[in-house]
Amino acid sequence: MTRPGTNPGTNLGHISEPARQIDVIHRTQVLVVGSGPGGLAAALASARAGAETTLVERFGCFGGNITTVGVEGFAWYRHEHTVEAGGIGWEFEQRAKAMGAAVPESQSLSYELDSEGFKLVADALVEEAGITPMLHRLVVAPIIEGSGAGRRIVGIITESKAGREAILAQRVIDATGDCDLAYRAGAPTHKTPLEAVQAASVMFHMAGVDKARFMEGVRADPQTYADWASGEWQIETSGKEDAMFSPYLGKPFEQAIRDGVIPAHLNTIAGTWGAVHDTGEMTYMNLVHLAGCDGTDPASLTHFEIEGRKQAMLAIEALRRYVPGCEAARLRNFGMTIGIRDTRKLDAVYNMTEADVCDQGRFDDSIGIYPEFIDGYGVLILPTTGRYMQIPYRAMLPKGVEGLLVTGRAIGGDRIAHAATRNMACCAVAGQGAGVAAALSVQHGKGLADLDLIAVQSELKRQGLRLD
Repeated sequence: MTRPGTNPGTNLGHISEPARQIDVIHRTQVLVVGSGPGGLAAALASARAGAETTLVERFGCFGGNITTVGVEGFAWYRHEHTVEAGGIGWEFEQRAKAMGAAVPESQSLSYELDSEGFKLVADALVEEAGITPMLHRLVVAPIIEGSGAGRRIVGIITESKAGREAILAQRVIDATGDCDLAYRAGAPTHKTPLEAVQAASVMFHMAGVDKARFMEGVRADPQTYADWASGEWQIETSGKEDAMFSPYLGKPFEQAIRDGVIPAHLNTIAGTWGAVHDTGEMTYMNLVHLAGCDGTDPASLTHFEIEGRKQAMLAIEALRRYVPGCEAARLRNFGMTIGIRDTRKLDAVYNMTEADVCDQGRFDDSIGIYPEFIDGYGVLILPTTGRYMQIPYRAMLPKGVEGLLVTGRAIGGDRIAHAATRNMACCAVAGQGAGVAAALSVQHGKGLADLDLIAVQSELKRQGLRLD
């Protein structure tokens, strides 16, 4: 017998499930799975292009990283000469401002989205577009017809309080962030080796901060992006970023380690704050960085959710002791789930390259642009010079599975390309392109690989997205 306490995830044998029929509860033209910035933009674009569209989400709200993780800095890269993509990503920010769910961002010309308020923004956008919302459903499998090169995805199986259910669709968009559907459908994907994967984060927000005293301390000792390269952090920039202001917090945690408040091995506790409110709230605290977290392994996620919350409380204690204005600070809330930057990525018909994102890649099948903003794997380049790249449609096309597009942070690309395309505003660009392509594919009776891209580009322009 296996003794109690066996590590979850260990293979302890097998059981066989009896065959069963699964009720088909819904049919749609375009089905989007996952409602982060990429999935939400895809669903909105598809519906606005005239397709019957359904949006499936495992949590109880739309918005993904914005709402469930608490990553409120949607466009923190924006500076005077930044070229914007427009489209639905820009609309997220403008609508949030109009609904009182955004405040000026601390290190750029953008607005920080309120993670709670954006839930209402997303609800309104979904309802106005006539999208069928399906929350609280975890996708567990694709429904595949055919075999070999003729495989086609025709829907999904979900699990929920209602049990197993099937949803059928003419086109499916995988916006899970982890390539879950593409991977399970047999499309080629790849993962960064765990020792090199970008760290996960547990985001949190605080209350009880004296804004005047805190900001006085920031003005007395302003930090820059060059300060990220001190201590444990090794950040490569282009040089132009080094003297720019950054809402970086590092010194309090270095002092906390010297004083024994934080264990010495937790020298990765450091990072940025987002906004300080007159009410004493300090939001978007991005201070906990968890190396080695596998976002596709529930046992790993369990460990790091718990570990991340412990580290967050250590960070708050350090802020109380060493940062003026934070003496009475307390935890307000954690994000609903851990923030994952890096898991599976699609091996697409075209995989973007470092040269594409660093040297202003241009493509005939562009479905949008994104400024030259690279953030990941120890590289930080901010878009301060007007440079930008195009996003190719082919980077969302899987090999070997028809009827499927992959969008969001899992689109095809190498390591540095991913450090650009994983960012939320870029996910919204790719998502809008995927949504329009799926809708027109249904309407024109064309396969996703055989679309008239001029028609796709024309509809994207009509929706306000810049392509070149």
